[in-house]
Order: sequence, then structure tokens, then C-alpha cells
Amino acid sequence: DNHAHMTPDLRVLIVSDNLLTRAGLAALLDTQDDILVVGQITTGTLPEELALYRADMIVCDLGWQANDSIETLSQIDNKDIPILVLLTDENDSASLLNILNQFPVYGLLLNENDSDMLMIALQTVANGLIVIDPNLSSYIATSSPITETITEDLTQRENEVLQLLAQGLTNKAIALQLGITDHTVKFHVNAIMTKLNAQSRTEAVIIATRAGLIIL
Repeated sequence: DNHAHMTPDLRVLIVSDNLLTRAGLAALLDTQDDILVVGQITTGTLPEELALYRADMIVCDLGWQANDSIETLSQIDNKDIPILVLLTDENDSASLLNILNQFPVYGLLLNENDSDMLMIALQTVANGLIVIDPNLSSYIATSSPITETITEDLTQRENEVLQLLAQGLTNKAIALQLGITDHTVKFHVNAIMTKLNAQSRTEAVIIATRAGLIIL
């Protein structure tokens, strides 16, 4: 597989205060060809030790004791590193999102998701997109009018995909037009749906049209 040689492995640092959780995540990520687990540490040591591991991204399972660790996340110096946070109690998500907002790229998942969902979220965050578990969408407080929050959130590429979606193009057609893979288009479409809080592509287009994002 020539492709494997072209892309260097994604260096992932696993963080959890629970030994079994760390081991479980490591075992899961080790099954992936393009992921290299560079370390497994507790949340308390994360701010000091992050630089040692030269990780490309952090996967952090906060479990039930999220409140004890939330503060630690805000002490990370390198806020440019993508971080995917798993939590067990959705009531912690509001305070967590406040801190994650300091990171340009992050994901927040309930850790009851299956491993496929976790892998997709991980790859999406690694690709520079924000992922938020649909079950947590009600916790995302939007104080500004919806048009602003949406316009601000979509990247330029997502906007391009959105315009083509609005023209009724399939993923394949969008991929051809933008010169990217179907796979990448799928990520962008999912990201758009997540950001617009839409359940389907059609709904995404309707919401985006209302918000004035579609240039007809």
C-alpha cells in the first residue's frame, strides 16, 4: 500500500485518569494503520508532559470525574493541538465547551459511542474540523443570532461544498468539481450538518438558506 508511505502516522496522545480506559483506547487506536499511540498519561500530568510526546492530537477521556479535569485542560500551553474529549456525563458538556472553545480545533463526544463513531470523530478533528456529539447540541449555548454563529463556523471549503450541495450535486459530483476525494466531501458534509444542527443534507441546505449562507 503506497498510500501508507506517503502520509506519516497521526501521533495520538491518550489521556485518562482511568487505567482501563487508557488501555482500551490504546488497543482500539492501535488497530488503525495510520495512527501511532505515542503515550498514555493521566489528565493531571497533561499540561507538563504534552511537549514530551510531540503528539499531533490528544484524545482525552474524562469519564465521570470530568469536573476535576476540566480545569487542567485550560492549562495546556499549546492550544493549537487538536483535542478530542470524551465524557460520560452530558451535564459537564457546557463547562467543557467553554474551555474547548479556546482550542481552534476540538471534538466533544459522549463516550457511549461505538468505536466507528470515535474513529470518524478522531479523523475529522485531525483534519481540522470541530465535532460535537449530536446529543450535546442542546448544551451549545448560542447567544448571538443564528446567522452569525453559522457563518462564522463554516470554513471556506465547507462553504464551497455547501453551495454545491444547494445545487443538488451528489458527493461524487462535488468531489470532481472541487478536486477532492468523495471521502473528504463526506467529512465536509457531515461537518456542515453538525454545525448547522441539521439531520440531513436537505435540512442543512434549508437552514443555510434561511441564514443567508446560500448564494443563489
